[in-house]
Amino acid sequence: MEIAEVFISCKKEVHYSRELTLSQPVLIRVISGEMRIMAADRSFRFLAGDTVLFPRDQLARMSKLPLNGKPCVVISVIFRKDRLQRYYEHIQPLAPRNHEPVAFIDHPLLKSLFNSLTPYFELTDALPADIAAFKVEEAIRVLRTVKPAADGLLGYFDVPGKLDLAQFMEQNFRYNLPLEKFGYLTGRSLTTFKKDFKQVFHQTPGRWLTQKRLELAHYQLAEQGRKPSEVYLDAGFEDLSHFSFAFKKHYGYPPSRFSGSR
Repeated sequence: MEIAEVFISCKKEVHYSRELTLSQPVLIRVISGEMRIMAADRSFRFLAGDTVLFPRDQLARMSKLPLNGKPCVVISVIFRKDRLQRYYEHIQPLAPRNHEPVAFIDHPLLKSLFNSLTPYFELTDALPADIAAFKVEEAIRVLRTVKPAADGLLGYFDVPGKLDLAQFMEQNFRYNLPLEKFGYLTGRSLTTFKKDFKQVFHQTPGRWLTQKRLELAHYQLAEQGRKPSEVYLDAGFEDLSHFSFAFKKHYGYPPSRFSGSR
């Protein structure tokens, strides 16, 4: 099933995403409500009228929250690699390669772009593919005009370079990703990732990840007074029962032992 390139989402209740891995740049426009993005070393808060372009291979968590009685309504524009490559085939990017999100102050061209989408969203949540293709190219032109720094995210197609494995894993262990994805984000094949990991941490990735996540959960339970139902996702576990089983196996007692737990 093909993923929509231009779509709108409406969350009337608090919506929490455990992890968000962007394989391509994404432009976000908040119409109402509040959206929070939590990365390994920083966090972002966006309100109505805010527009931001996120780079590909961004690892983060996302929360969508209602605000002032209004749901969180967000328009997303996804920039597929093949469309970007065609656009930039004979165009020199206006900015050097960048890996940081690019925020935009409101601009008449941005307003015009998003206002032109309103009639479509009154009929459907996602634009048809042929119309989306036209709007994606329009978005590229608008972003480059409003803020040339956008080219630093849109106009480059290299794969992630080889990163410091220890630093990356210490910052991102709580993200519940396949080992192949950890390898890709650190610039390694799965085989090289496992080999380098063993050299750095002297144990397998699976054991190290479980131990780090349990230590984080234990700290949040014992020192911060949080509940198991509040910490298991944040610590990188898929479900509460798996977390409780692993916790008891490691510590010898269930996470519900702590006061204030449920």
